[in-house]
Amino acid sequence: MTRASGTQGGPVALSRDGLPAWLDPVVRAAETVRPTQLSRFLPPKDGSGRQSAVLILFGEDERGPQLLLMERASSLRSHAGQPSFPGGALDPEDGDPQGDGPLRAALREAEEETGLDPSGVQLFGVLPRLYIPVSGFVVTPVLGWWREPTPVGVVDPNETARVFTVPVADLTHPDNRATAIHPSGFHGPAFLVESALVWGFTAGVIDRLLHFAGWERPWDRDKQVPLDRRA
Repeated sequence: MTRASGTQGGPVALSRDGLPAWLDPVVRAAETVRPTQLSRFLPPKDGSGRQSAVLILFGEDERGPQLLLMERASSLRSHAGQPSFPGGALDPEDGDPQGDGPLRAALREAEEETGLDPSGVQLFGVLPRLYIPVSGFVVTPVLGWWREPTPVGVVDPNETARVFTVPVADLTHPDNRATAIHPSGFHGPAFLVESALVWGFTAGVIDRLLHFAGWERPWDRDKQVPLDRRA
């Protein structure tokens, strides 16, 4: 199992040993999904873009399987007030961006943003690198199992407004799904859960994970949620 250190440069690895059976579809999806099946925005072929990683952390409680999300502070210049996975840019100390650097960065950022104890997280897979054109980030989605849950919450209110978990059952419920429409012309999947509107990159990854894991339920794609131009 992963015994990831909270210090930069600590040991980190992928392991599928002892995962709960309900995560099997996610493991299979990570093994087989192609980049173009996740997004039409792929990393530039010239290698440009800022390397980053996000932690897609699955946990489980009395409500069943869940995902850890956070809401960015409204004062931030980029993606203000937007729910997202914990994550951020790789630091030099994280190591090789083509190796285990994204794994270490995902855990480090999650610890810095939510107070998560990395030693309780078992990393079990990664999804293909994706690209966020508006920010120029090349993002590696790292999949984790919250093997030993620990308390989480806002560490720096200047960066994070709140930290929360969302039951997967709520994410798959048709009543909580919609298509977000931005004045810029963007349109994509959205989730109305835990008093939050999840859209953009985060919602796109969740949408594809639900689909390829076989968890998706039919929903009304004509149901629209208009976004403010400042979003």
